[in-house]
Amino acid sequence: MAEHNESAAYPVGLRLAGRRVVVLGGGQVAQRRLPALIAAGADVLLISPSATPSVEAMADAGEVRWERRRYTDGDLDGAWYALISTDDPDANRAASAEAEARRVWAVRSDDAEAATAWTPATGRSEGVTVAVLTGRDPRRSAAVRDAIVEGLRDGSLTAPHFRTHPAAGHVALVGGGPGDPDLITVRGRRLLARADVVIADRLGPRDLLDELPPHVEVIDAAKIPYGRFMAQEAINNALIEHARAGKSVVRLKGGDPFVFGRGMEEVQALAEHGIPCTVVPGISSTISVPGAAGIPVTHRGVAHEFTVVSGHVAPDDPRSLVDWEAVARLRGTLVLLMSVENIGAIAGTLVRHGRPDTTPVAVVQEGTTAAQRRVDATLATVGERVKAEGIRPPAVIVVGDVVTVGTGTGR
Repeated sequence: MAEHNESAAYPVGLRLAGRRVVVLGGGQVAQRRLPALIAAGADVLLISPSATPSVEAMADAGEVRWERRRYTDGDLDGAWYALISTDDPDANRAASAEAEARRVWAVRSDDAEAATAWTPATGRSEGVTVAVLTGRDPRRSAAVRDAIVEGLRDGSLTAPHFRTHPAAGHVALVGGGPGDPDLITVRGRRLLARADVVIADRLGPRDLLDELPPHVEVIDAAKIPYGRFMAQEAINNALIEHARAGKSVVRLKGGDPFVFGRGMEEVQALAEHGIPCTVVPGISSTISVPGAAGIPVTHRGVAHEFTVVSGHVAPDDPRSLVDWEAVARLRGTLVLLMSVENIGAIAGTLVRHGRPDTTPVAVVQEGTTAAQRRVDATLATVGERVKAEGIRPPAVIVVGDVVTVGTGTGR
């Protein structure tokens, strides 16, 4: 991209593989520019009486040919491109004149206006080369370049891949984080930007779905018809079906896919059908939601451990896999997920097995989102407080003295 001005440059990509490029001067400018010329496969001739250690190392490795001398007329004979960067203004002017006479495109490090070519600020991301020219403002060129490359890397700039031939489908199992769309990982956001199909959980970061291009098919996992199948089996089948159709599929989950997210069940189902799957970890609500509410799950002198427990099954339910008596004996922090409905029974069980009923408790609903709110209580009162305050899932419940350590202000 180039700004319009009186001497606007015409942007072009030079294919220099096997073609002669002459670099005059072995200082810092050459040190910055040589790696890209080498990567392009250019036949580089360096002419300079001295060089920086890095440039000298390139010559020692055989990446460039180095003639240890000053520039002389005729050095640009046969060159396709020249980089003029000596510390001798007279030599630079003479070389620039030779380049003009021989019709060799030349960059001048000391005088951009006297050059016949400008070096853009370049960056690369995911097979894309970004080159930016802003005339006489190289700092702005670099800033614009960085913004574009970072956008491609984190997915905030959408650059879809338009495949010309059918390709094998692929599934990315992406942990979307606790709710705030800014808390998805860079890799997760990038994969989401490339998706053809997104199968999303209710607890996934919904705001990210609004950013997807119109051609992306977004499927609410809760609304997949499953008839004779269990809901999870129906989701597995949908992932397999779309991947077999050659689609790039993102399974977007809240938090981390392997923390009470049934992520491994989906990975196993895909593996059984030979479908490749990429797992992208997510920021778990177990630590991020308490943190957003001003609660550290560990704190020096207060808690040296934290334990995460799912409370979706009540303590007295024979299906429960939790040793609640052992949990009650722990002295550290207890983080409860999916426990709003059963918090009264859970609190009573913890007290019955030895946790003081005065133990502080914090309930954080819709943590990290604009709707976040925090309710404080104790094990003795939390059951009633949750009902009285109308707390609804999703909510993270923290039990332990760390509740009183932080500011308590939350968002």
